[in-house]
Amino acid sequence: MLEQGTISIHTENIFPIIKKSLYSDHQIFLRELISNAVDAIQKLNMISRAGEYSGDIGEPEIQIAIDKNNKTLSITDNGIGMTADEVKKYINQVAFSSAEEFIQKYKSTSDQPIIGHFGLGFYSSFMVAQKVEIDTLSYKEGAQAVHWTCDGSPEFTLEESSRTARGTTITLHLMEEELDYLESARIKNLVKTYCDFMPVPIKLDGEVLNRQKAPWRESPSNLSKEDYIEFYRYLYPFQEDPLLWVHLNTDYPFIINGILYFPKLRPDVDVTKGQIKLFCNQVFVSDHCEEIIPQFLLPMRGVIDSSDIPLNVSRSALQTDRTVKKIGDYIAKKVGDRLKELYRDNRDQYISAWKDLGTFVKFGVMNDEKFKRQIEDILIFRSTAELSNQTASETPAVQVQSEGEDVWQDVTPPASSGGDSYTTLKEYLERNKERHKNRVFYCTDEAAQATYVELHKKQGLEVLFMDSFIDTHFINFLEREFQDVKFTRVDSDLDQTLLDKDQATEIVDPKTNKTRSEVIKELFEKALNKPKLNIRTEALKSDNPQSTPPAMVLLPEILRRLREMNALMQQQTVEFPEEHILLVNTSHPLIQNLATLSQSSIIQGGGESPTGQLVNMICQHIYDLALMSQKGFDAEGMKGFVERSNEVLTKLTEQATK
Repeated sequence: MLEQGTISIHTENIFPIIKKSLYSDHQIFLRELISNAVDAIQKLNMISRAGEYSGDIGEPEIQIAIDKNNKTLSITDNGIGMTADEVKKYINQVAFSSAEEFIQKYKSTSDQPIIGHFGLGFYSSFMVAQKVEIDTLSYKEGAQAVHWTCDGSPEFTLEESSRTARGTTITLHLMEEELDYLESARIKNLVKTYCDFMPVPIKLDGEVLNRQKAPWRESPSNLSKEDYIEFYRYLYPFQEDPLLWVHLNTDYPFIINGILYFPKLRPDVDVTKGQIKLFCNQVFVSDHCEEIIPQFLLPMRGVIDSSDIPLNVSRSALQTDRTVKKIGDYIAKKVGDRLKELYRDNRDQYISAWKDLGTFVKFGVMNDEKFKRQIEDILIFRSTAELSNQTASETPAVQVQSEGEDVWQDVTPPASSGGDSYTTLKEYLERNKERHKNRVFYCTDEAAQATYVELHKKQGLEVLFMDSFIDTHFINFLEREFQDVKFTRVDSDLDQTLLDKDQATEIVDPKTNKTRSEVIKELFEKALNKPKLNIRTEALKSDNPQSTPPAMVLLPEILRRLREMNALMQQQTVEFPEEHILLVNTSHPLIQNLATLSQSSIIQGGGESPTGQLVNMICQHIYDLALMSQKGFDAEGMKGFVERSNEVLTKLTEQATK
């Protein structure tokens, strides 16, 4: 026996701390032991390149062996190995990391990172093992192999070994409650989760378990479009292919590599939780890195790998500092560069992806001033205007690190794509300054507001579609940015250019001393009997009055927004307001016929004539149709509408058969 003694530790109760507190997840032990094995192999390569080892280093590999009879799990590498003195220094002195010292010595010959930083990874094995053995032989000429044993107490033994192969074997005698680690499927799953991209083959029963190649550490010029998409499919199976991607690659002022993807957004995606995988030197750390990624980019997917991201001692949590903020700023800038590149080089792809991209971009613009300044010229909106088609056919290159400021200064107008036209807000304002200076007409629901949009289009008024879930907030943001611009939803009120003031409805009838507009208004007030309903009579301008709606419900912009804000603050559904405007179109033939029909109604006895009843029912039906376009019905309202519709049709058929 070479020695018997006590492990040098800084805390007497280090083992209970390791077992219960240091690592939140017991399965981490395999990641740590394999990481150490990779380090040992990388160290041997570095020493060989430095000329300090002339022997054959062989093919690097890590072997995992399961012995169910003896209840042991072992991890073997053919790396640098250790001498007795090194075991004493790096194993017996807990929390002394050999990786730090080694990196400093061989810095100039290193082209592969050393994973370990803390020196505690090895001791994670005591979370699952009642006894741990190390059998190791150093690369040094004439070195004596040694065998180290510890039962989880501060006591250890160190003795000579008969080992003849260079490298190290760690053998874990598993606790009874941890025997599931003797199952091959369990080990394979853990290797795939934590060690899939480690650059050394990891074998179990002769089978290589890991991919080894980390695409994010490749040069973008070596990767094809298919390579990027295949990697995305591997990371996120059963998902639609991504819209585009950003390749991160920089070593100053910090080291970071990665590939980030813009996914197609689905309604069930939680945009508050990140799905980007965090690695440290190709070792998987976490499925979430919300502290690193700017909030507006959380729905992105992919991989970030950096040795400069400050993790805690167990690698399970991020320690927030200024470096993290700088990394977040770098990622946001690279994303902005990629979007500008796509806008410039492949406008059709940019526009076709905008439905999903727009959510990222708008959220980023509202929350990141630097990002806003970077991409504000490529914010686009679908428009009713017929704009010229300006496209670029080139396939965009993948964005990589570029030093200095953005290289793109001029941004040309966006192109139309797939029959739709897209424009920036500045272009919209410039194009319409003669017709309605600093006023923007917008639509939030293309189907429900189709009638209103069509009215505007027929009178040459351009409408922007702001119909994503984020646009309610984005409009408020735009109003703060463009304080002299007024945003008006198409159903909030009607511009004067949509109204015809030279109509006969304003002529006073000498018999009643009322205009036709006043007569129509009284008809609807009497039929509807809704004191909080504001009824307006206007003639809508049109070459074909039949093509215009007989009536429209208007929701004043300010009141509607207040209701939406209150509902949001109280986490309630926005209810249709009792106080709204019913605009009756006096130029529509149906309304004119209704006014004529009302003049022929005769009161019979104490009741109302059948014609008068029919007039009231038609007024109600017209109001129902106007409400329906605003989705103003609840379940009870829809039931009443169906009953009233049947009644109107019955009355009409009765009169037609007389």
